[in-house]
Parts: sequence; structure tokens; C-alpha cells
Amino acid sequence: MSNQAKYVSVTLTKSLSGRKKNHIASANGIGLRRINQTVEVLDTPANRGMINQISYMVSVREL
Repeated sequence: MSNQAKYVSVTLTKSLSGRKKNHIASANGIGLRRINQTVEVLDTPANRGMINQISYMVSVREL
């Protein structure tokens, strides 16, 4: 069993304008600010919860 941390690549595919405040806060918490911006985040339950909440405007790729 390896001790290596798991990461996921998250890309914002839709605009944040006009969204609920908590959805914008989730995107900002992940580190997403602009459309087509991609960030790599740790695959933790907290990050997964934020990703699931805004799943309609992001694409996720396992690394």
C-alpha cells in the first residue's frame, strides 16, 4: 500500500455569474476563478463535497 496522496484535476466549464452564493464559494474554495481554468486538488471528502455540489459546472479527471 502506497502513502502517495491522490489528486483530482477539476476544470470549470461554465460561468460562475448568476449562481448561488454557496456554489460560487465552493468553486472559489477549490481554487477555480475563470472558465476553462484547471486546478489539481487533493481527493479528500471535503473537496469531493464541494465538487459534487457544483458538478453541473465542472469536469473532473482522476490523476
